[in-house]
Amino acid sequence: MRLIRSLALLTQLAFQLLVQADSPAPVELLRYEPVDASRSRTVPVKICRVKSASARPVILFSHGLGGSRENGVYLAEHWARSGYVAVFVQHPGSDESVWKETARAERMAAMKQAASARSLIDRIGDIPFVLDQLERWNAEPGHALKGALDLERIGLAGHSFGAVTTQAMMGQKFPLGKSFPDLRLDAFLPMSPSTGRGVGAAEAFGHIKAPVLCMTGTRDTSVITPDMTAASRREVYAALPAGDKYELVFEGGTHSAFSDTALFNDKQLAHHHPAIQTISTRFWDAYLKGDAAAKVWLQSDKPRTDAKLVEKDVWEWK
Repeated sequence: MRLIRSLALLTQLAFQLLVQADSPAPVELLRYEPVDASRSRTVPVKICRVKSASARPVILFSHGLGGSRENGVYLAEHWARSGYVAVFVQHPGSDESVWKETARAERMAAMKQAASARSLIDRIGDIPFVLDQLERWNAEPGHALKGALDLERIGLAGHSFGAVTTQAMMGQKFPLGKSFPDLRLDAFLPMSPSTGRGVGAAEAFGHIKAPVLCMTGTRDTSVITPDMTAASRREVYAALPAGDKYELVFEGGTHSAFSDTALFNDKQLAHHHPAIQTISTRFWDAYLKGDAAAKVWLQSDKPRTDAKLVEKDVWEWK
């Protein structure tokens, strides 16, 4: 009888271990509201990670106009489980407060007003501040992030206005020759990029040597900036110099292809999010982890099959 009970307990234990082995690693969420005293500005962040005994590379994400640090859940959890610490930054003044605190009839006007040079300047200041803050937390005894961040390997991604922020941080040139690169950032992923105004694409992007992965769609337009076309978004990749540059274009992909949910009657196709997860992670693997096999994969047609792209989706590199 004892033998039967012992066997039953061993069977139950073995089953539990198998279930645990098959279960995805739990993602820890940390939320902070650090204050940039030099600008009297609070910059909320949400940090997603899987606890690890070793420091992991960091990916920052900048949300689009009207978004928040809670956006991009499908990316945050995937990147965290793939061995990264994902830091989602919220930009006051061009975040969800723009529409949440505004009467419905006035929301579009408020959103257009928030898509301003002033907001971009604020965003450009937010990213270096968050990097500075991560350095402090990583060195602070007793902090949840103490020693958890490999700050020698950092990527920056963003969607829409977040892509504009990403482009600025990778060194895009603006009128009067101004640029705002942060050399602590190693690789860049602008989703729905845009060329900006006042400077031609070749001048704005032709000097950028860092690895860049652009993502857009053939219906990736803008309700905020009606003259922004899907074709003009592709001018960013076209202007980048050869060497570690990539572009993914979804056939029929709208602006919402990169959002958690579809907006403004846009449609998301079933393969969009899995493809974005797969290709973005291999990009980070190549340029933040130094994975040579991932780089070979990127510079081939393997993304078409492995990420299950459809026939008219575009995958290219140079």
